[in-house]
Order: sequence, then C-alpha cells, then structure tokens
Amino acid sequence: MNDSLRFLATAGAVAAFIAAVAWIGDRRRMKRRNLDRVGFMPWTTIFFWSLLAAILLLGISGRAWLGGN
Repeated sequence: MNDSLRFLATAGAVAAFIAAVAWIGDRRRMKRRNLDRVGFMPWTTIFFWSLLAAILLLGISGRAWLGGN
C-alpha cells in the first residue's frame, strides 16, 4: 500500500466519520423539544458533502487497492 492510497483511505474514513456526526446532529435537530432553538450548523449540507467525499475517496482507494494500481 503506497502513501497516496493510504492518504485517500484515511481521508475517506475521516469524511465518513464527519458524515456520521452530521447525521446524528441532524437527527437531534429534527427531534428537538423546543422548536425555537434551531441552532446554526447546516447539518444536512455537512452530511451531504462529507458523505459524497467519503464515497468517492473510499471508492477510489478501494478500486486502486483491489486492482493493484
């Protein structure tokens, strides 16, 4: 496993972790008791972009790892 492949896999794992945290934050926002306390973080947008990055980075690194390139 070369360094660029390791970097892609690590960055994909970090993006997947951020997507999981954003998903939890979005669910907490939807199920809040006080409807006036909306917060300021755009959890849905953060979730979308980090999940997209995770899928792309992990897909590219997995393809390179399995393909041997």
